[in-house]
Amino acid sequence: MNRVNGKVALVTGAARGQGRSHAVALADEGADIIAFDICEDIETNEYPLATEADLEETKTLVEKSGRRIITDKVDVRDRVGLQRALASAVAGLGGLDIVVANAGICPLGNHIPVAGFVDAFDVDFIGVVNTVHAGLQYLRAGASVIVTGSVAGLVPQTGFNGQQALQGPGGDGYGLAKKMIRTYTQSLALTMGPSSIRVNAIHPTNVDTDMLHNRGMYKTFRPDLSEPTREDAEVTFPFMQSMPVPYVAPADISHAVVYLASDESRYVTGQQLFIDAGAGMKLGLGSV
Repeated sequence: MNRVNGKVALVTGAARGQGRSHAVALADEGADIIAFDICEDIETNEYPLATEADLEETKTLVEKSGRRIITDKVDVRDRVGLQRALASAVAGLGGLDIVVANAGICPLGNHIPVAGFVDAFDVDFIGVVNTVHAGLQYLRAGASVIVTGSVAGLVPQTGFNGQQALQGPGGDGYGLAKKMIRTYTQSLALTMGPSSIRVNAIHPTNVDTDMLHNRGMYKTFRPDLSEPTREDAEVTFPFMQSMPVPYVAPADISHAVVYLASDESRYVTGQQLFIDAGAGMKLGLGSV
């Protein structure tokens, strides 16, 4: 306990899934939380995104840890709006020590319009850049920036047995964003190193969240079926990992987030951490 005691953490995409898990895990270890989420749907992303009720539930869970939390509806694509909300939250909590740029979407399917590429890239990369850059002015020595990448996003677009790795324009935008996160975090780590501010990326495999459990993702894993179900997709989910599991849990990623946010990782920066049950090895990604 208390591994990040007295610190303030910003988490985007905090209303549910990985983001909620990270916010609660950091609060359990002593951090106060700034929790942002768009709390509305994006047209090209066909599965429902989180709601205001979801964000309120995150607030309730953090408060059960005895920590303070400020929540706000924020679209990470909107740099000005994000900066405004963050300035208010930082003033309310007295600082910022940890940035977890986690918000993301993955609109899959060959029927998705070109706008799906724009939306996926804008949320998954420009949203990360907006989040991190909005936070940099508040960070001091010892601070930590953590960005959510993706093993699937690092695979070449024809990486699954010669087939398109992630289907359609939205998949292309998602994959490009996650590939750029790798270079971005490494470059930023070099820039921030002299200030003793650490920057790392975490690349999960399939995670048991709404981003995985939706029609577009099921169709990606079971293109042989016209309307695959969760049960259909779970037959093939394990093929991606070298360990015999279909996916990891959000908590598996949160354990790494807490480590990278804490002083235990005070000399760890510029790293690309795979939490993937061996998917990176199996997919031939090698060292990144």
